[in-house]
Amino acid sequence: MHALLSKKMAYQKVNADQRAPGHSQYLDNDDLQATALDLEWDMEKELEEPGFDQFQLDSAENQNLENPETADLNLDSIQPATSPKGRFQRLQEESDYVTRYTRSAPKSNPCNFCRLLKILCTATVLFILGILIGYYAHKNCPSNATTSGTLDLHLYQEILKTIQAEDIKKSFRNLVQLYKSEDDTEISKKIKSHWTSLGLEDVQFVNYSVLLNLPGPSASSVSLSSSGQCFHPNGQPCSEEARKHSSQDLLYSYAAYSAKGTLEAEVIDVSYGNADDLKRIQKMKNTTNKIALLKLGKLPLLYKLSLLEKAGFGGVLLYIDPCDLPKTANLSYDTFMVSLNPGGDPSTPGYPSVDGSFRQNRSNLTSLLVQPISASLVAKLISSPNSRTKNSICSPLELPNNDQRIVSMQIQTVSKFKTVTNVVGYLKGLTSPDRYIVVGSRHHTAYSYYGQEWASSTAIITAFIRALMLRVKRGWRPDRTIVFCSWGGTAFGNIGSYEWGEDFRKVLQRNVVAYISLHSPIRGNSSLYSVASPSLQQLVVEKNNFNCSRRAKCQETNVSSVQIEGDADYFINHLGIPTVQFAYEDITALEGPSFLSEALFLKRATKIEEMDPFFHLHETITKLSGEVILQIANEPVLPFNALDIAIEVQNSLKGDQPYTHQLLALASRLRESAELFQSDEMRPANDPKERIPIRVRMLNDILQDMEKSFLVEQVPPGFYRNILYHLDGKTSQFSILLEAWEHCKLLASNETIQEALSEVLNSINSAQVYFKAGLDVFDSVLVGKN
Repeated sequence: MHALLSKKMAYQKVNADQRAPGHSQYLDNDDLQATALDLEWDMEKELEEPGFDQFQLDSAENQNLENPETADLNLDSIQPATSPKGRFQRLQEESDYVTRYTRSAPKSNPCNFCRLLKILCTATVLFILGILIGYYAHKNCPSNATTSGTLDLHLYQEILKTIQAEDIKKSFRNLVQLYKSEDDTEISKKIKSHWTSLGLEDVQFVNYSVLLNLPGPSASSVSLSSSGQCFHPNGQPCSEEARKHSSQDLLYSYAAYSAKGTLEAEVIDVSYGNADDLKRIQKMKNTTNKIALLKLGKLPLLYKLSLLEKAGFGGVLLYIDPCDLPKTANLSYDTFMVSLNPGGDPSTPGYPSVDGSFRQNRSNLTSLLVQPISASLVAKLISSPNSRTKNSICSPLELPNNDQRIVSMQIQTVSKFKTVTNVVGYLKGLTSPDRYIVVGSRHHTAYSYYGQEWASSTAIITAFIRALMLRVKRGWRPDRTIVFCSWGGTAFGNIGSYEWGEDFRKVLQRNVVAYISLHSPIRGNSSLYSVASPSLQQLVVEKNNFNCSRRAKCQETNVSSVQIEGDADYFINHLGIPTVQFAYEDITALEGPSFLSEALFLKRATKIEEMDPFFHLHETITKLSGEVILQIANEPVLPFNALDIAIEVQNSLKGDQPYTHQLLALASRLRESAELFQSDEMRPANDPKERIPIRVRMLNDILQDMEKSFLVEQVPPGFYRNILYHLDGKTSQFSILLEAWEHCKLLASNETIQEALSEVLNSINSAQVYFKAGLDVFDSVLVGKN
């Protein structure tokens, strides 16, 4: 009955006899929807990590338990990522040998020797018989012997040691050769063929017809009304020669899903376009139907455009200030693309683009005319010299307050329905095939302007598949199913991943355990930067420290929960799936403004090879990601940390934020429930009565859904719905509370802040109830068995 119901839920949108092409047997197989209870593990090897079965709250926390409402909340005592792990601890089994009869035999007894001889002979026969039984059992059941619930460290390393930098480099260069394909069909076919040849099961295309906003027949332009000078977005004068010399660059310097047309108006410098900037400007000038000169960075672009739209602006000239970039980056004349699509096919918002779906007419997603331009063009518009560095200090670009500039901007784009292709392959799990770890990379979509970072992403996921399948061919399988995805249409708003997620939403909500992102692994070469859900941060730190110990040069682990670009978006914000991403960055880029990665520059393949000429960084990312995938796919108890979520909530309420006292009290109760839940996770290891598969399954079901409580319905444009993720590494408070406070200052109203406080309060309360209900379920099972 359960299997039939699950199957019905997974395919409520697709008729059984008209199943959409590309739907995998692993997403609709009845066997995978049934509860997999045949978990096995070697307890002595698996339960290596010390637990805290004697866990007790300190005296201060015991007082909070008795009276949480009046407790004195000392936030200075909150320590991040120090909680005990939710793993089984080693059993401290005592010897069960008891000498019941200890009398001394008479020395003169003539039968002693005979008795001893009989005992010795019997023991010898039994010993030999046991060896024979064990040998033939092992011979007849090789898969069970090699697929215990937990892979030891040696086996992890045996799988990962076959990953070589030179192989990744060859794969990267082969993919780059396909860059000039007119559509993504050729690249998708290449990926599918390669994955199939490596032995991956059921590799298939999953296609969606979606609305893309593409460049028009001619490049956009910006003209100075005072002089009549016309410029292309890269700062070069409008001319036939310039158009021919860099036609591709000029065409793809645009904002996908912007309004199109012509606008002539005064340019107003709004700097980064935050609430304070707009409040200051609106006091001095009328902003109705004006053109905003806007810097990219510090806040999500969609959020800043929504503020400009509310302020009455008609157009936006968007640029990156060179002072915000590393000194080594010379991008003064480089053009870039941005997408104004929050995610998925704009013509089918919130539902998949399958045949027969209603299509909405949404060729533009904003009323603003938005045009990305280079820094060199900004310098010409404000009559500033290109070089603004004096005494090694960079002077930001800004339009003098007293100067007035009237410009005319013209934007041409074309909206067309195109096919976006995802490549999806499966490695079916042995004991829990209905639990998935999704690994996501992306491939080039020829209508996009995304350089060749995609080749790094695809080469890395392929290298891990190759290493994994070498072991699978020798009889091993992971306990949980691993789903490998290469997404299409990422540059236009993560369209491929959104459509697939919406198509299989019911199945994914129930079955996906974690998402591992390989979106843009090499963005620099100086610092390893890891992003992980709070529940997975300890696992990431462990893996990074272990790999660091094997290298001569070790850096401090840099891991946080912040908003990231790429296809993890749907899994984080709509499904509440724990997520991990490893990437190399430049330290200077990490220190600069956030959200500069929203700009998609045209990077040549040689740029990637300049950053990582020997592909050692690619190899490191592959092995780190692979080790996390293997551990999540094979540990009987998911390596997630419940207490770290509660600690993250408390840390997000630190600071001088107003109206947070009630939230702090509720966060304290959440931590108490999480601490009790964390300690009670050890029960299956310490009590033989609880050491049964159904209890482990119950525990894992609770662990994998912990973050779903923190998905809120209403957030500002560009902000994550999962409030556990911060805007950037420089802010630790809840993003929606920070924005609401800024909004409150702009409109002199506290209605928005009250709504945001209510959202956060409901999330914390939901999580606290969730942990408490988990404890109650385990208690009920214990009572039922006693």
